[in-house]
Amino acid sequence: MPVTSNGAGPRTRAPHTVSDVMTHTAVAVGRRATYKEIVELMEQWKVSALPVLAGEGRVIGVVSEADLLPKEEYRVERPSWGAELPADAVKAEAVCAEELMSAPAVTVHPDATLPEAARIMARRRVKRLPVVDATGLLEGVVSRSDLLKVFLRGDVEIAAEIDEAVLRHLPPDVRVRATVTEGVATIAGTLPERSLVPLIARSVRAVEGVVDVRIELSSDDAGIGGGAGGEASR
Repeated sequence: MPVTSNGAGPRTRAPHTVSDVMTHTAVAVGRRATYKEIVELMEQWKVSALPVLAGEGRVIGVVSEADLLPKEEYRVERPSWGAELPADAVKAEAVCAEELMSAPAVTVHPDATLPEAARIMARRRVKRLPVVDATGLLEGVVSRSDLLKVFLRGDVEIAAEIDEAVLRHLPPDVRVRATVTEGVATIAGTLPERSLVPLIARSVRAVEGVVDVRIELSSDDAGIGGGAGGEASR
């Protein structure tokens, strides 16, 4: 059933940050951890990568499944040391975390927004990020699945925030309402100006947990309707 905003929702809250969704108790290894110890920890904790720490907990690198695979890739046919070797072939000879890890580590700060963390993961092609403080000390780990937690928000909560954060700030002559079904927000009503369509769509899409935005508005301007809404929702 769709949920309709009615103006009784909570006050607009600040966007989630990495610290809100990350795993605070992170599994990590020291630089001298052995290959087998790393594999065993990954299996035990069901993770695909581990931060590598030095000193009091400063992150100096990350060892992932991709760093471990060359050992199997070159298990039968060892690489020829007579020529310049690719990085994965060199890692086939590695036996400890310091030799296996990718460094410097790709990290994120706890106050980063979820979109910022998602962009880092996409651009650097990693599935998990160590979360570090200003001095580089490990505070936790954030994964792709952690970033998706905002989509667990209920339709009632999302609709209330759309009303509070977006619709209440529109000009008085704009008469619209939001309904939310399975995270898809539909904005329907009367709009005096076509130029407001993309603004409304962008603002609603920025609400955490919104899967998609559909605009269904009427106006004296015949150009505003399903077609304009379709464009604004993409």
